[in-house]
Amino acid sequence: MADKVFSMRARKALKALGANVKTARLKRRISIEGFAERVGVSKRTIMRLEKGEGGVGIGTLAMACLVLGELDLITRFLDPGADHTGLLLDRENLPKRIDKPRGGKARDTQNQSQPMETDDNGVGF
Repeated sequence: MADKVFSMRARKALKALGANVKTARLKRRISIEGFAERVGVSKRTIMRLEKGEGGVGIGTLAMACLVLGELDLITRFLDPGADHTGLLLDRENLPKRIDKPRGGKARDTQNQSQPMETDDNGVGF
């Protein structure tokens, strides 16, 4: 299958990822044959993964991470809470100010007289 990753940076990242997978496999003293069997793919597919070829399926990468005991790396990948660019973009979209409600309607005074409930950390809701 032809490698359809046109970006030089993306190709370098895939090569680094492949090298990391290979290093992790070797540190665990798993043969390429044993690794392929446990991942559920051919030896050739593992060699392509470790070379960083772009045509290797994401499922193969996930299974390789599972076999290596690193599946949590997949689940944390681009986690919205740790996505710094995404968080900055969210922050830029926050309103600059909060206006008073229009129409001059009176606020609900019934709910204001009740004390606010707080959780164990002192956060009111």
